[in-house]
Amino acid sequence: MAKRRTFESLTDVHSLLTDKTSVKEPVERVFADEIEGSGVERLDDSPETIGGTTRIRREPANYGAGDRRSLVSTPSRSDSVFKVISFTAGATTVGIMLAVGLFLSVRANDALQVEGINFLFEQQWSPDTHEFGIAAVIFGTFTIAIIAMFVGVPLAVGTALLLSEVVRGPLRGFLVSLVDLMAAVPSVVFGLWGLFFLQANVIPVSKWISTYFSWIPIFAVQDSSTGQTLTEASAFTSSAFIAGIVVGLMVVPTQTSVMREAFSQAPVGEREAAFALGSTRWGMIRTVVLPFGRGGMIGGVMLGLGRALGETIAVYLIISPIFTINWEVLKTGTNSVSALIALRYGEATQFGLSALMAAGLVLFLITLIVNFTASSIVARSRSGAQTN
Repeated sequence: MAKRRTFESLTDVHSLLTDKTSVKEPVERVFADEIEGSGVERLDDSPETIGGTTRIRREPANYGAGDRRSLVSTPSRSDSVFKVISFTAGATTVGIMLAVGLFLSVRANDALQVEGINFLFEQQWSPDTHEFGIAAVIFGTFTIAIIAMFVGVPLAVGTALLLSEVVRGPLRGFLVSLVDLMAAVPSVVFGLWGLFFLQANVIPVSKWISTYFSWIPIFAVQDSSTGQTLTEASAFTSSAFIAGIVVGLMVVPTQTSVMREAFSQAPVGEREAAFALGSTRWGMIRTVVLPFGRGGMIGGVMLGLGRALGETIAVYLIISPIFTINWEVLKTGTNSVSALIALRYGEATQFGLSALMAAGLVLFLITLIVNFTASSIVARSRSGAQTN
């Protein structure tokens, strides 16, 4: 015969569920609103239910210590409403993304039918003569994004460790708010700052790198016709290097927020264990915080990369657009897909617009893949599975 039991709190329920050896015989358990708002049903003869109910599934007569107990929940009205709203919001977001992709595909169809796969390998941009492609702008886009990662990632990691492991008290809250607010600064502000302030100060750095590291091909700045090394300042303006620095500083707040969140989730027990074993603070960070936050670091880098690939206004203001692949990152002249669209949209013909839509479709697919990969890595890192 089934025996009825009373539970005073959710802790008692949890203890019963986790202790598989305390109850050997079949037990019937019915819970009411013992804890308001919890959805757990109280055990009495006339249970009063608020919202949904939760019952422990009746165990079979041969229930043993190795069997698992389970809860059977009946969703309340508020849970049902929340579920419908969540599904609607998610479906709307996915629908918008699909609509954007479909719109770009339809508008790019004319241009893609003319160029086909050569659209990805052609460097010229002359849609009216049917000679156009995005090889040069794709190369420039990735060049700027990679330079941005080299500039932004070390700053983001250092800032995230500073905010999560070093600074405490009100100063930490102030700095966290300050870094988060930097992510809201419009890109045109960064572009103007880079154009009128940063560029003049970076040119001497570019000349120094070119002087002492020109044996590395990407740091050489030479005349394309004569092969002579260029030293005048005009050869170092509007380069991918300057644009990459500006974009790198733009993505630092986004990367810092993701990394700081991952670092702050490092287990307190493992931190204290490291200190108990005589570790220094840096030793604890190296052995506990960084391994635990590895997934968050990768996710932050890829989220920043996704934004760097699609940055428009700041790059548009700084670069001198060209349509040939420029391997010399310090030399004047580069281009990006987003800057190409912003530069040519106003003067484009109907077919030219189709070509720009095709370029936008390629950028859309690239950023979609990068952001999807980053979101997957960040979500996995929150489980803390990287540490034991």
